[in-house]
Amino acid sequence: MANYGTKQRIPTSSPPPASTDPHEPEPKGPQEMFYANFQVYCPINIPSTSEAAGVRIMRNIGSFGLYYTLFVWIILFITLIPERKVSLILLVIMTYVTTVYCLILRSFPNSVVLHRIIDKRVVLALLAVATAVQLILTEAGIHLAVTLASSVPLVLVHAVLWANFDVFVVESGEGELVPLTGHEESVAENYSAAV
Repeated sequence: MANYGTKQRIPTSSPPPASTDPHEPEPKGPQEMFYANFQVYCPINIPSTSEAAGVRIMRNIGSFGLYYTLFVWIILFITLIPERKVSLILLVIMTYVTTVYCLILRSFPNSVVLHRIIDKRVVLALLAVATAVQLILTEAGIHLAVTLASSVPLVLVHAVLWANFDVFVVESGEGELVPLTGHEESVAENYSAAV
């Protein structure tokens, strides 16, 4: 009755390898052991080649596209508040139309018409062009141009410098990086190759 519902688990991991540096002091307690194994991963670095920068930009635009769009939208919204009330109302209306379209896409995930016949990227590009035309016709084109000229370089700098946020370091001699997300078999293959 004393161990009702509990089971003792036998650890399956192997003990960590011995340190190769003879001058490194041995950690004495659990706190020192924790700090001895502590590693910091910085997700921001400069890509080595221009091809790597291009791949990184495309991957980050795919991953952070919504956040980049929201960043540009907030800047445009703030610049339209003092002077262009009609342009601001049209911008909000087009935002609602875009949001309703995205909600319809999420509501009908198996719709052949919405997902295969009509491409989502074409519809979103048409909504962006319609928004730009409305802003230009309501004499807010200079606000749009200034907003894009000031925010797109910041977005591109972030897209180039943000390395990868879904990796961890495998305990190997080379410090091989293995993706956290993805298929288990690819992670297992990368881990076995690193070890």
